[in-house]
Amino acid sequence: MSLASNQPIVEVRGLSKLYHLGSIGSVSLRDAAERLVSRFRGKNGAPPPKPLQHRIPPDRAGSEPNSFWALKDISFDVRQGEVVGIIGGNGAGKSTLLKILSRITEPTEGRAVLRGRVASLLEVGTGFHPELTGRENIFLNGAILGMKRAEIARKFDEIVSFAEVEAFIDTPVKRYSSGMYVRLAFAVAAHLEPEILIIDEVLAVGDVAFQKKCLGKMQDVATREGRTVLFVTHNMQAVRHMCQRAILIENGRVGWLGDVVTAINRYAGNPEGHTSRIDLDRMARNNTGETARLKTLEFLDETGAPIHRVERTQELRGRIAFEVREPIRQFDLAMAVTHSGGERVFSETFTDQRRPQALGSGCYDLEFSFPVQHLKIESYFLTLWCWDGVDAVDFVADIPLPEVVDSHADSYKEARRWGVVRVPVRWTQPSATSEKIALTTP
Repeated sequence: MSLASNQPIVEVRGLSKLYHLGSIGSVSLRDAAERLVSRFRGKNGAPPPKPLQHRIPPDRAGSEPNSFWALKDISFDVRQGEVVGIIGGNGAGKSTLLKILSRITEPTEGRAVLRGRVASLLEVGTGFHPELTGRENIFLNGAILGMKRAEIARKFDEIVSFAEVEAFIDTPVKRYSSGMYVRLAFAVAAHLEPEILIIDEVLAVGDVAFQKKCLGKMQDVATREGRTVLFVTHNMQAVRHMCQRAILIENGRVGWLGDVVTAINRYAGNPEGHTSRIDLDRMARNNTGETARLKTLEFLDETGAPIHRVERTQELRGRIAFEVREPIRQFDLAMAVTHSGGERVFSETFTDQRRPQALGSGCYDLEFSFPVQHLKIESYFLTLWCWDGVDAVDFVADIPLPEVVDSHADSYKEARRWGVVRVPVRWTQPSATSEKIALTTP
C-alpha cells in the first residue's frame, strides 16, 4: 500500500470515549435486576431503587451522574513503518484507545483514520471462534483481513511453526490453554501481512521465551517489512529497545507524545528525566500490592545525598519505603537489574545476606547498595519483588536507575564496547621471544 509522502497511516483527532457506569441505556444494572425480581413477585408497580454510586475522579467525570470519560481529546499521528509504544498506569485508557482503533467500539467524539489493513490482538480469544480448530481459525482470520485462500495457505506452515502448536492445529481452540491461544493468535496477526499491527498487553500471558520471540517478530515486521506496530505494554525495556516514539496516557489524556526516554521517565514519575526519588505507588501492578505495597525509592550517593547520576567509581545506594498491610512471617525482597536491551545484568535477594524477617503491619524503610564499576555507560532498569516467603505480594518492574557516567572515560572507546557489562581486564606488555611458532597443516 502506498501513501502520500505527508500522509500518516494512523490519524487520530480529538478522540474521546464516554461510558455510563453500571447502566444499560438509561437504566442501571441493579434497577433492571430488581425490576425483574419484582415482576416475579407481582410488584410491578414498585418504585425503582436508587442507582449505584461509583467513585469517579473529578477530572474524568462527565456531565451526567455515573458518566466517565475513559478517553478525552486524544490526538496523534503515526507514520508508516513506525513502532509506537503506548504506556500508562492501569485504567489510564490505553486498552480503550486500541479498541477504538481496532473498530471494536465507537468513539463518543472525534475520529480515527487508519489507512491500511489492520490486525489486532487485544484479549485472549479475540477474533477466534472457540468451536473451530486452529487450522480453521487461521483461514477465518485471513479471510476477515481480506486475504485470498492461496495467500493464507502460503503462510500457513510459517504461522503454525512460529506458534509451536503443530500437534494441536486440528483441535478446537476452546481446548487450548491461554498460552497456546495467545501464541497462535499472535502468529496469525503478525504473519498475515497487515499494514497495521495492534497488540495489547495480552502477550504477558505467554512465557518469557515466547514474549522475546514476539518482540523480535514485531521489530522484524516494522524494520524489514515497513509495517506499522502499535502496542500497549508495561515492559519499559521493550519500549526503550523497539520504539521510535511513545505515547503516555494519563487519566484518559495524552500526558506525553514523543521520544521514548522522556515518556518512560514521566511514566515513572520523573518528568525532568532521571531523578533521585521515584513514586513506586503509582506504577503499574498486576494483582499485587494488597499484602504489602512498595511506595517510594530514593537513590543516594555514598554520603546519603540524593543523586540522579552515579560515577562508575561510586556505589549506588537505594532507600525503599514500603507498607506492610497484613503481617508477613517471612519477609524477603528481590531485585534485578537489566540494561535497555532487556538482558538481565544481575539479581540479588535480601535473604542472600540476611535471615527472613517477620514484619507486622506498618511502614518500613530498607536500604541496599552495590558498586557500578562494572556497568557500561548505558541506561539500566530495576525490578523489585516483595515476598511473604511463598508468593510475590508486590512487584514493580522497569524502574529507571540513575544514569551511569564516567568523567574519565574515552567516549570513542566506550562506543566500541559490546556485551552486558564492562569488565576491566589486566594486560601485560608484549615481550619478545626467540621461539618460532610452528604452524601445522591439517
